[in-house]
Amino acid sequence: MINLPGIGDAFLVKKRVLVRADLEWSGKDSQRERVTKEIVEYLKKNGAEEVKLIGHKGKFEPDLRADPREEADDGSLAEELAEGWDVYVNEAFATSHRKHCSIDALPRFMKSQGKEVGVGLRFEEEITHLSFPSLNLREGMQGRVIVIGGAKGDKEKYADDFEKKGWTVLRGGLLPGAKLRPDGLDISDEEISNFKFLISKAEVVVLAGPMGKYDEAPEGTREVFTAVANSKAYKIAGGGDTEAALGKFGLLGKFDWISVGGGAMLEFLATGTLVGIEAVIS
Repeated sequence: MINLPGIGDAFLVKKRVLVRADLEWSGKDSQRERVTKEIVEYLKKNGAEEVKLIGHKGKFEPDLRADPREEADDGSLAEELAEGWDVYVNEAFATSHRKHCSIDALPRFMKSQGKEVGVGLRFEEEITHLSFPSLNLREGMQGRVIVIGGAKGDKEKYADDFEKKGWTVLRGGLLPGAKLRPDGLDISDEEISNFKFLISKAEVVVLAGPMGKYDEAPEGTREVFTAVANSKAYKIAGGGDTEAALGKFGLLGKFDWISVGGGAMLEFLATGTLVGIEAVIS
């Protein structure tokens, strides 16, 4: 288990706290929005003099991506962002696999200046829950299944990585190797049956992405997601599309953990760390 510096370790009274938050949310009941509100309330309750949220999408401050130095992980931007702030908190688990200034260079710079850096409440919870299957991976536990779907191209790399590590990888969506029905909107009936059988034998199941365009062709996603939800395995899910589909089919309450980030979840499970973790512990 990683020994992360959390905000419980920081003395917050009369401190000015800079929070890297997941500001990319939509809808009225966003998990990321709830997480952001909770961290702000916690900091204020524990004596923080001022709290500033930074991130992408510009809900509270200008979108950091408008400055090319953000994605370039530029130290000059880190110095500008850090000026006048005493504590840095990373509560942006979902983007902590990306080497951006607000995730990497900023906490490193603040730490070099003798300032407190750490991760937020939800970030710590994410690592606690995701360490269960990753620990099993290192111990060589059998019966590990990961269901990967959706349309993001970077998932192919993760699918290949997990296969090399001994996981059973079930591919849907636009992943190479996915066995789709003729119209390409969903996985085939035969594949649905195969996935359900393999899921029933698993001890750990990770769910990362729908099986197809579930708004038009819901059967594959509904059947596979329901099989995971009803299994006796330790089961976690992550990613915006995954969470939306689970909500649509009424399955959100049946998982041991719903991660706020799909890509970050996969990166942590595959490697045991994240850019945002290394930045606050190194």
